[in-house]
Amino acid sequence: MQTSELLKKVRSIEIKTKGLSSNIFAGEYKSAFKGRGMAFSEVREYQPGDDVRTIDWKVTARFNHPYIKIFEEERELTLMLLIDVSASEEYGGGSEFKKERITEIAAVLAFSAIQNNDKIGVILFSDHVEKYIPPKKGRAHVLMIISELLNFKPQHKGTNISEALHFFANVIKKRSTAFLISDFMNQHFEAALRSARSKHDLIGLRIIDTLEQALPTVGLVCIKDAETGAERFIDTSNRRVQKQFYTLRKKHSEALKDIFMKIGVDYTEIRTDQSYINPLIMLFKNR
Repeated sequence: MQTSELLKKVRSIEIKTKGLSSNIFAGEYKSAFKGRGMAFSEVREYQPGDDVRTIDWKVTARFNHPYIKIFEEERELTLMLLIDVSASEEYGGGSEFKKERITEIAAVLAFSAIQNNDKIGVILFSDHVEKYIPPKKGRAHVLMIISELLNFKPQHKGTNISEALHFFANVIKKRSTAFLISDFMNQHFEAALRSARSKHDLIGLRIIDTLEQALPTVGLVCIKDAETGAERFIDTSNRRVQKQFYTLRKKHSEALKDIFMKIGVDYTEIRTDQSYINPLIMLFKNR
């Protein structure tokens, strides 16, 4: 993408997503994420109505009178975006590729973060960690992130979510909020997700294209795996083939939901042929 075209695209995304962040997501973001990190401030004597879970038992035992811990909301949050840039994200059966949808969602989250005085960082991954952008504040930083997402060319095609989660847990020591954004074609990341969840507040966003859920009836076609390069001819008009494809995709979706629910990670699905606004708002409201 040429520089002039890239700048024009970045500006277009900024205008659209910054407006959404200011007018729609501002309050939802703050209520969903701000205040989830609490820092110890002081202790005071217990008063009727105080939450007994905040009692400081050591101080209580020392003075033979109940005392509670007082916490203050951490004013600054680190928001991390773990973004899948594998070859499957270049796919799109409609008017928009998954990569384009991911870029817009990332921009909305990034602008929401800086409007709340939070830092925003990014990890781009395929089957390797492709790029790490350390957390910083400011509009210029967000525009750089958008530019990277639009113009970045990964060195590898596959997907390894575990690799990205391990890197994230190692490089970000302080508890943060992180969005794991992928189509989740890769499996066997449950252990890494559980480990990262023990240290950070995680949210899974699955980006889905319509044609990945059900085959169109277009006769005999050659399909190619974007990540492995494997090719196979299938008859999309065959009802048995269509049913098998639909059943496999449905089982995969149900297994993903079960993994996130079992580990206690918030999760939602966003389709490329539908608006991402309502799914994100509902996700925020349910936290």
